[in-house]
Amino acid sequence: MALFKSQSIDPNRDLQRQILQKEREYKEGLNTLKDLIAPAAFRVGQNTVEISGKFARSFFVLAYPRFVSVDWLSPIINMDAEMDMAQFIYPMSTDEIMKKLKSQVGRIEASMRISQEKGNVRDPMMQTAFQDVESLRDKLQQGTERYFRFSIYFTVYAGDLKELDQLSSTLESLLGSKLIIAKPAVLQMEQGFNSTLPLGNDELAIAANMNTEPLSTTFPFVSSELTSNDGILYGINRHNNSLILFDRFQMENANSVVFAKSGSGKSYAVKLEILRSLMLGADVIAIDPENEYKHLSDSVGGSFLNISLNSDSRVNPFDLPRGIEGETNEDVLRAAVVSLLGLMNLMLGKLDPTEEAIMDRALWETYAKKDITANSNFNNIEPPIMQDLVEILSGMVGGESLAQRLTKYTQGTFSGIFNQPTNINLNNQLAVFSVRDLEDTLRPIAIYVILNYIWNVVRSSLKKRILVIDEAWWMMQHDDSAKFLFGMAKRARKYYLGVTTITQDVTDFLQSPYGKPIVTNSSIQLLLKQSPAAVDLIAKTFFLTEGEKYLLLESDVGEGIFFAGIKHVAIKIIASYMEDQIITTDPKRALEIEEAKKELQAQQTQAVTGE
Repeated sequence: MALFKSQSIDPNRDLQRQILQKEREYKEGLNTLKDLIAPAAFRVGQNTVEISGKFARSFFVLAYPRFVSVDWLSPIINMDAEMDMAQFIYPMSTDEIMKKLKSQVGRIEASMRISQEKGNVRDPMMQTAFQDVESLRDKLQQGTERYFRFSIYFTVYAGDLKELDQLSSTLESLLGSKLIIAKPAVLQMEQGFNSTLPLGNDELAIAANMNTEPLSTTFPFVSSELTSNDGILYGINRHNNSLILFDRFQMENANSVVFAKSGSGKSYAVKLEILRSLMLGADVIAIDPENEYKHLSDSVGGSFLNISLNSDSRVNPFDLPRGIEGETNEDVLRAAVVSLLGLMNLMLGKLDPTEEAIMDRALWETYAKKDITANSNFNNIEPPIMQDLVEILSGMVGGESLAQRLTKYTQGTFSGIFNQPTNINLNNQLAVFSVRDLEDTLRPIAIYVILNYIWNVVRSSLKKRILVIDEAWWMMQHDDSAKFLFGMAKRARKYYLGVTTITQDVTDFLQSPYGKPIVTNSSIQLLLKQSPAAVDLIAKTFFLTEGEKYLLLESDVGEGIFFAGIKHVAIKIIASYMEDQIITTDPKRALEIEEAKKELQAQQTQAVTGE
């Protein structure tokens, strides 16, 4: 009876089996996460795999040198390439390792003794191996070290086989420079690819023995440091929260460029640098197109010079520099005439060769009219003004048309602004030239004249200075002004000058023939949040990775990438409360500050009246 029961069919169990079978069939028809992330196509070759049109190649590290540096993975991680890296660490039993090391020591000692009995010369390789094993045994016994099996794999990706071969060669070269031998996983590309997926599967199983000390050098989360003992605080390193301290004047040149979209904090960052540079004794000159630097100038007691048709501040474009060491008067005059020719191309439109020849002769005669020649003493001269040039042109054959076109700057709508002697000076530590109230057509001309005046002052006396040119894309719209700006950036180092170029119109700036040379002649570059339309050009110019492009697109205000020479880090610009009150560019904040000032003044007046 019992035997018959054991062989009977349980109807409940059969029903459960049917239910499980139906559930299995149902799940097979569902889309899982693997189905969603799986590539559309996957082809395995001898030394490559192709995933949805992209090629990949996997590598494993086969051998290591006796010593490895702490940051040996840094150049691999910072490669400008798509790459996956996987590390597998397998702890091993200390007792088991101690037994194996004991046997190893015995074999080495026996070999050394036999060699010594034969009278052979001491083998330094064997002696070193003996010392290494004994040292490791001591550390394992003391518990200061542990023993592991360690595997590390890399998979690099490229759009075509040629690019993949180049990346593979670069990877092997970088590792080879550290005496680390890496090999492609030939005939095991699928296993290599699977091993570098974020699944934790080690399908290659190619490992090396490592104790704790060398294993610690494989820590993959390495980041760049950009800190020195001198200089000012630019911001916080977003990789590791360290300080970015830097002195721009210790670089090969002190120039910098700042690229960012409107409202991303570029003027805020530059004003913060100005404020901190003033505290270290540097003189600062700024060209301000929107009166953003007025509050800063007033707060530190600087000079704020408004250049406009209704202003009393005037700059004469015919001024000559003073006391330039190593240059003759003829060199000074020739440089002034070349600069004025560029100015005439801005004021009158591009001159044809005939007009340029006439203008060149007229400029020389204009200086001669004031007895300014190669034999003159430039310390006691009265420079000509624009009206003198018009008079010279009016009396020259072929110059009448040029004279007539210049009259709007001497007698017409724009008269006065460039037709009077200079009545300003740059004796203050901070000098700001405001061009906000100028017409758009006059603004590039005024900036050119101001820069020429500043350049003459800079060349006349050697001093640590920073020149800030905000919205520099105005200068890049015309070849002559762009060329002049590039010349300043190229020669600034000789006169202890650092030129800071700021622009939000990145496309116009970089597409100018002088835009990229200005960038390459700037040791410091600051990239803040970018617009999608400009980020590809920025990435191409600065060789950014896809991750860095994404960072610039998604950064908050005051965040970006800071370049100093060949190093660059992600930066967050932070100011103290007092600095923020001085340099803020937020209109709402600025209005609140002004209202607070008025309220304070009213309280002070009331207190005095009450007394």
